[in-house]
Amino acid sequence: MNFTLGEHSARHLRYILRTYLHSWEMPELADSATLALTELVANVVRHVPGRRATVLLLRRSGGVRVEVADTEPLAPVFPRFPTAVDEEGGRGLLIVEAVTDRWGWYRMPSHPARPGKTVWFECDAKNDDHDDHDDHDDHDAEGSENPGNANG
Repeated sequence: MNFTLGEHSARHLRYILRTYLHSWEMPELADSATLALTELVANVVRHVPGRRATVLLLRRSGGVRVEVADTEPLAPVFPRFPTAVDEEGGRGLLIVEAVTDRWGWYRMPSHPARPGKTVWFECDAKNDDHDDHDDHDDHDAEGSENPGNANG
């Protein structure tokens, strides 16, 4: 799904993701996955000129993978220091790390018409019906390690 995102886009995308998770019999992932998706969409709205993004929802054996690709080639900024209590931003990727099993990013292949990056996360199903897990590499395109790997 390719979108120009706005301030209400996260609500609609949360609804779509929640609907898919229920139809895939993974409702236990809805809270974590929709919160992480909200943070990635907010990053596009706040930091990407033109707010263009592609959202990909992937059912995996044992869970879900969500990818948000945008046109901003700069790496996402993972805070290395605590964010001040009164700061309005700076916690999005910390939240993604806290509520997902894995997350990372990679640059889009070099192409003058398609610069950008993809930020992704995975949530593993917690019930016994989905205990087969796909193995995914937690490295970005340049081969450096993923900055976040919570709960797993």
